[in-house]
Amino acid sequence: MTSLKMYCFSLNSSNLDKIKKLNYVPVGLGKENFSKDWITDDTKDHISKKNSWYGENTFYYWLWKNNLDSFSDADWTGFCHYRRFWIKNTNSLNEIDLKQSIIQEVPNEWSNHEVVLRDEIFVNSTKLSKILKHGRAQLMKNPFVFLSKKKMTVKVHYDMYHGPGELDKAIELLDNENREDFRNWVNTSQSFNANNVFICRSRSLYNDYCKSLFQWLEKCETLFGFDPNRSYSRIRVYAFLSERYLSYWFKKNSNYIECPMNFHDITNDKINF
Repeated sequence: MTSLKMYCFSLNSSNLDKIKKLNYVPVGLGKENFSKDWITDDTKDHISKKNSWYGENTFYYWLWKNNLDSFSDADWTGFCHYRRFWIKNTNSLNEIDLKQSIIQEVPNEWSNHEVVLRDEIFVNSTKLSKILKHGRAQLMKNPFVFLSKKKMTVKVHYDMYHGPGELDKAIELLDNENREDFRNWVNTSQSFNANNVFICRSRSLYNDYCKSLFQWLEKCETLFGFDPNRSYSRIRVYAFLSERYLSYWFKKNSNYIECPMNFHDITNDKINF
């Protein structure tokens, strides 16, 4: 029987028992001191010190460098957050019984696929209030971009939230194999698979993705550095870049399927799962 191993990221050590009760593997990220019951990203070959900028990618790097053999082409390996969970269907998140709502076994519909991505976020449905808050400069420069839903692309959305022109500069540093394809994708796609999470059953795919991603992000460090005084929407630049790249790369290189994901923060939960 095909199995599923789900790593659950947390910034808070108090979530240990809650994650374990979900039958997920607790992964501690960030600066908090985690007990030996957690897997962390700060041992062996690691880039843990970059977590504030890289987000979940510091664990992807750790797993890639130190435990790639844990991936199996027969079984599934997945990733989720302490406040974002893969769910069985769009109506299944039950606040009373979270454990019954989330994915814990491999659905039959995954059988002919290699990768699971979360359901798409459509940027052309961005609310006017968000545009006025984050995209005022672009609105003044070119209001037609926001008036036409067809012109609201992943590129425009990124510029609005994370800094005009920064994505363009980063794309110039991509390898020849992906540069123009990724540029075309961000300029034409109106959706992406958010939150830097996926589920995979191919060791080679995981290896190839990490190799491509981290070579690119390391080059991007020469552009953006690690300035702690940048705003949150820009300090996590490498996490935001990889969030878009993940969608593009797996759609280009794998036979994928999408699965819904919902927000539920277990930090303050008093539910007995």
